[in-house]
Amino acid sequence: MRLQDYRALSFDVYGTLIDWEAGIGGVLVPWAAQVGLGLSEEELLREYARNEADVAREHPRTLYPEVLARAFARTGRALGVQVDEGWRQRLGSSVPDWPAFEDSAEALASLAERFSLIILSNVHREGFAGSNRHLGMTPSAVVTAQDVGAYKPADPHFLALDATLRDLGIAPEDHLHVAQSLFHDHVPAARRGLDSVWINRRHARPGWGATPEPRGQWSYLAEYPSMAAFAQAVRDGEEI
Repeated sequence: MRLQDYRALSFDVYGTLIDWEAGIGGVLVPWAAQVGLGLSEEELLREYARNEADVAREHPRTLYPEVLARAFARTGRALGVQVDEGWRQRLGSSVPDWPAFEDSAEALASLAERFSLIILSNVHREGFAGSNRHLGMTPSAVVTAQDVGAYKPADPHFLALDATLRDLGIAPEDHLHVAQSLFHDHVPAARRGLDSVWINRRHARPGWGATPEPRGQWSYLAEYPSMAAFAQAVRDGEEI
């Protein structure tokens, strides 16, 4: 099948389109320096990733800013340092300030000429609206954690996606999921038999960063190092 044969693309946002590691690290690093922790950004992100995933699983109806704040508090406890309310709120309110990857907006504009674009994100509505100021998207549908009362890799986002595709008149086989996180996206996509491609933003760096190591089986039809490379593959009529 050629990439051009699909009719709809769904996207993870944070890690795929928005550089959430830069956003989260932009708070964790100065906090760690202030409290005297001699840890690198990569070490801080690795510890934080586990805690955010745990909080999201345990509190599926909690809005994302509070998930961030609670995960930060747990990260501090795990590192033996208390995180005060100011720092917790600083991270919780930071989502609209997280930068887009430099290729995201242009790639999305190119893809929007050919496909219906659907957002499938672990965020609240207000958070995505803030991030979309960097992306400039006009998506056909937006599915957030706030909408479904859960966080990926749980299934509710993907159940809502099924309904969204029906509403748009798009058959499941004409849809492709586009995401960076194996843990949050490709494991549940494989569980549900969805076609997907991996935007491997960390291709030049070892480890998992702000994303936990995947638990379970995953698969994807193709791997791209960036959104620019994926958009170019679409323009070239690449087969997958």
